[in-house]
Amino acid sequence: MEENNQSSNEELKALDEKELATENQENQSVDENLKQLLDQEKDKYIRLFAEFENYKKRVLKERMELFKTAGQEVLVSLLPVLDDFERCLKELHKSESTEITKGIELIHSKFSETLKNKGLTKMEINQGDDFDVDKHEAITQIPSPNEESKNKIIDTIENGYLLGEKVIRFAKVVIGK
Repeated sequence: MEENNQSSNEELKALDEKELATENQENQSVDENLKQLLDQEKDKYIRLFAEFENYKKRVLKERMELFKTAGQEVLVSLLPVLDDFERCLKELHKSESTEITKGIELIHSKFSETLKNKGLTKMEINQGDDFDVDKHEAITQIPSPNEESKNKIIDTIENGYLLGEKVIRFAKVVIGK
């Protein structure tokens, strides 16, 4: 009987070991599956986080562009007023009333400075500069007095302006042909 008990104990031990081995294999496969799921979720999280960071950068860039050009319409509508001031100053310098001229110059300088503070800059155009289609608009062409004046600016009819780096009004020029 003792032999039977001993053999049954051995059989039970063998069965327990087999069950433990099977359980270990099942646990390992479950662990591997959980690891794979965790890796997949980690990958999704990292991709989603990167996508969100890119979205934040894009929105920030768009917002900065909007702030830079938000007042563009207002500034463009004020450019004819600035042109009128400059024409007025030219005519006043021809007259002899210095007090009026000083007052208009003061108002013009304040107005110009305010526009400059908002990002508006006047294009520097000199006679003899090369014609650049990205900055200038040719109003007319006149015969050039010499060979060096061909495709060069002869005269500026209307000043051009930049808002930051963007051209908001092309300079109207006369070029030599």
